[in-house]
Amino acid sequence: MICHLVDGTYELFRHFFAVPPRGPRGHRPVSSGSSAPGAEDPLVDVGAARGVVENLVRLLESGATHIGVATDHVIESFRNDLWAGYKTGAGIDPTLFAQFNVFEDALRAFGFTVWAMVEFEADDALAAAAAVADADGRVQQAQILTPDKDLAQCVRGDRVVQVDRRKSLVVNEAGVLARYGVAPSSIPDYLALVGDSADGFPGLPGFGAKSAAAVLGRYGHLEDIPAAPGRWDVAGLRGVVKLAATLQAGMTEALLFRTLATLDCADPAVGVVDDWCWRGPTERAEAWANYLDLPNLAVRTRRLAATRSDR
Repeated sequence: MICHLVDGTYELFRHFFAVPPRGPRGHRPVSSGSSAPGAEDPLVDVGAARGVVENLVRLLESGATHIGVATDHVIESFRNDLWAGYKTGAGIDPTLFAQFNVFEDALRAFGFTVWAMVEFEADDALAAAAAVADADGRVQQAQILTPDKDLAQCVRGDRVVQVDRRKSLVVNEAGVLARYGVAPSSIPDYLALVGDSADGFPGLPGFGAKSAAAVLGRYGHLEDIPAAPGRWDVAGLRGVVKLAATLQAGMTEALLFRTLATLDCADPAVGVVDDWCWRGPTERAEAWANYLDLPNLAVRTRRLAATRSDR
């Protein structure tokens, strides 16, 4: 089997900026675990949620069987306690932000497994699921559906890969090395040096993609880089003395940034591979299909479930 591990937050952002809003919808259907909507509930535009849900149904129709969707139920995580500048929900378009809960509830209604992260991030759930899939001998391949560079640390040979569906690009371990100049295991160290503007930490001054790749391509991890510049054995690298001094002066910050960039594979609860098997839509699918202005989606998913139950 192939496991498809979807970065739901990325997909929601991508569809929001790709698909013009159609205007707000009315009150959303009641879902399991949700309070009944009342007259005071705000109207919500659902264009991005609509796009992602239909896109994932197409993934099912293409033959996918085991799908897990990770979302940032809240943007903040434990990392905000470690670094004051770490990303928050500030600045996110309110029209987009209002669709997060709608998106998660709609996915559940159509039978998808959803990992809605609160203490952790969607990336942590994807990393945890990739590790679970990698350990299951029945899994032929785990595909992490996101171009996010953080997830490159989870790639393992051809068994755990990243897939950028927008570009039809599959990145295996050799692809990570070709793109970043370092092995997947060194990606957190690489991000610690170059920084990650999307996550809100700056890296160390003077280190760019090429210099970080050259040093980590040789030494692998921050603590294995020699303190004395005269001991650096990195062919063709310029400014070694300055880079070495910067690293030593900023080692505490670099190690913190590496912690921020390291995904937690152990703690997020993602279950086992069998939990991710799609078994059809729920009884709420029709109401959600109408709400999303996709009236045929419930029929399509029920028909697909019926064909699979006959096998």
